[in-house]
Amino acid sequence: MSHGHSHGGGGCHCAAEREEPPEQRGLAYGLYLRIDLERLQCLNESREGSGRGVFKPWEERTDRSKFVESDADEELLFNIPFTGNVKLKGIIIMGEDDDSHPSEMRLYKNIPQMSFDDTDREPDQTFSLNRDLTGELEYATKISRFSNVYHLSIHISKNFGADTTKVFYIGLRGEWTELRRHEVTICNYEASANPADHKVHQVTPQTHFIS
Repeated sequence: MSHGHSHGGGGCHCAAEREEPPEQRGLAYGLYLRIDLERLQCLNESREGSGRGVFKPWEERTDRSKFVESDADEELLFNIPFTGNVKLKGIIIMGEDDDSHPSEMRLYKNIPQMSFDDTDREPDQTFSLNRDLTGELEYATKISRFSNVYHLSIHISKNFGADTTKVFYIGLRGEWTELRRHEVTICNYEASANPADHKVHQVTPQTHFIS
C-alpha cells in the first residue's frame, strides 16, 4: 500500500483531494455525531474527559488545543458506544511529530465496558501505524468484521518509544443505521406484560379451587 511510505503521504493527500472534495471528506467522517459521548470512556487518560475531545469534525482535526495524553504508561483504551448500528469502513488517527505518536492500534467490537485486562483477547483487527500529523492517513477496516457495530473499543497499545502517548484526532468513517423503534417497543411490552401475565396465572387456579 502506498500509505506505508513515510514520505508518500503527500501523494495520497493530493489524490484524495482530486477525487474527493474536502467538504465531502468531512461528511464521510461524520460518525463522531453518532457517538454517545456521555457514555464514552477513555482509560488511562491523564486529564479526565480529554479523550472525548479527539472525536471532532474532520475540519477541526488540526485544532491542537484538544488532545488526550496517556497517564501511567503509553497505553490508551477508548470505549465508544454508538447511538445505533455502524458499518465501520475506515479510521484516521492523528498524533504528535515525536515518539508519543501511536504506533499500534487494536480494534474490538461490541465489548461494552472493556478494560485493559480484556485486551489479552484476540482483537478483531490490528494496525501498525505510521506517523500522521495532518489527519489524512486512513486505515481501512475489514468491513465484514465491522458491519454491525454498536460499541467499538480502540486500544492504543504502543507508541514510537515515548513514556506517554498523545492523540489529537480520531476519525471514523462508515454508515450508521438507527435502531428500529418497534424493536424497542417490543422490549418494553415484554418487560411490562410478563409480570401481568404471572398475576393472571396465579389468580386463575385460585378461582378454580374456589368454584
